[in-house]
Amino acid sequence: MRTLSLVLCALVLSAVSLGQSNYAVVSGTVKDSQSLPVVHATVAFKSLSTGATRSVFTNGAGSFYAPALLPDDYEVTTTASGFAPVAQHLHLEVGQQLALDVPLHVGVVKEGAEVSSTSEILHTTDAAVGEVVEPKSIQELPLNGRMLIDLVLTVPGAHVGFGAQTGETNPLYWRPGQRSAVVIGGARPNANFFLLDGATNTDPTFNTQNLSPSPDSVMEF
Repeated sequence: MRTLSLVLCALVLSAVSLGQSNYAVVSGTVKDSQSLPVVHATVAFKSLSTGATRSVFTNGAGSFYAPALLPDDYEVTTTASGFAPVAQHLHLEVGQQLALDVPLHVGVVKEGAEVSSTSEILHTTDAAVGEVVEPKSIQELPLNGRMLIDLVLTVPGAHVGFGAQTGETNPLYWRPGQRSAVVIGGARPNANFFLLDGATNTDPTFNTQNLSPSPDSVMEF
């Protein structure tokens, strides 16, 4: 079972780097058909890979907050007294922050509505720009030496910096024997920061990754 998740951050501000995590966060509101908040509604997140379930409740404004969700596919069921339950399917990615609004309609408890597909999710809760390399790419794209960092080069705006393979770059920008001079969005190679399952995986001297796990153990990054 793939349990690891990687995060590679191109640092712009140190405050931004502190907020990076492999976990996803879902927040939102639950309202009735008249757009009034539904208080103390239950929002349950069930992981489709493990079966684990976590429930959160709405406050007086109908808002809920579910932090520290592992990247996975989830069935999200929203219930409240006097309303028909609503089920939705979500795919949460590494470090994702998702805003989810759930409408409830008055009905018998045994009745329900299931949303089988959702519209494209927009990033409305943060100003981060990023990309997730998903399991299919990790499993099927060729990797010379099975180095996951090579998959970063499939993301627009990322390329190998000058001298990464020849050693012509200043030693502060790369470490011999590693593909470390990756330029992201025009930033310097030593401005990158690596996390492994939420823990720091960055060499403090060269800002390269300390451990490059096997692609077989990584779900996405």
